[in-house]
Amino acid sequence: MSRFEHLEFDAARQGLEQRTHPPVNDATRCLGEARNAFCRADFESALRWFGRVLESDPHNVTAWAGQVRALVELNQFKEANVWADKALEKLPDAAELLAAKAVALGRLGRAAEAMPFSDAAVERPGESPYVWLARGDVLLAAGQRQVDHCFDRALQLAGTDWMIRWLAARVRRFWNQLAAALKLAQEAASLAPDQAVTWLLSGQCQAALGLSEPATRSFHQALALQPDCRAADEALSELNAQGCLSRFGRQIGRWFQR
Repeated sequence: MSRFEHLEFDAARQGLEQRTHPPVNDATRCLGEARNAFCRADFESALRWFGRVLESDPHNVTAWAGQVRALVELNQFKEANVWADKALEKLPDAAELLAAKAVALGRLGRAAEAMPFSDAAVERPGESPYVWLARGDVLLAAGQRQVDHCFDRALQLAGTDWMIRWLAARVRRFWNQLAAALKLAQEAASLAPDQAVTWLLSGQCQAALGLSEPATRSFHQALALQPDCRAADEALSELNAQGCLSRFGRQIGRWFQR
């Protein structure tokens, strides 16, 4: 089934939507629910809430950009690109839509096509943290490693907003810049120690860097805040399995040494 069936606004899916979420008609409230879901890394739910905003406000830039960004976070880059085109038909000058389109193209390996959209987003009046995060994302897609200015500018504009650091960490992690991703994730956790997603991401970066003990502590903290966090639970199980294999390997080595 195409993910676009969850995004189109037809009567066939309204029954499912009403069972998934309470029947809310207020666009402001729906937008708040979408943002909350996005912050929890519940990107599927965020898609649905952003879609409900667009049912009543089809020119809402934040909702359109939110859908594209959620699809990117779900690694649905082709769909994100198509959905960005749909949005830009209605709002061709929206900086965050141009930036999201650029990210989708960059993640598809089409950095040369992405760059003009990123340029256009940066050139629009006003600045937003996401436009600069997207710029860094596109530059990384193009193989340009000197992107610190983009991330620094995004963090400067964000102030103490933990979410921008978390998103920046996700970008760095996607492009395998694990040390930089870990630093940002830990900054996000220090700003928002009550957010399970910051500890989860810290643990994922630590595990990828081979820092098993700190990763274990981070995953436990994520589970303490969100006991149903499946990603943290699965990551802990994987770390435990790796530990058992490592201990078994050391034991076999000692046997052969004898």
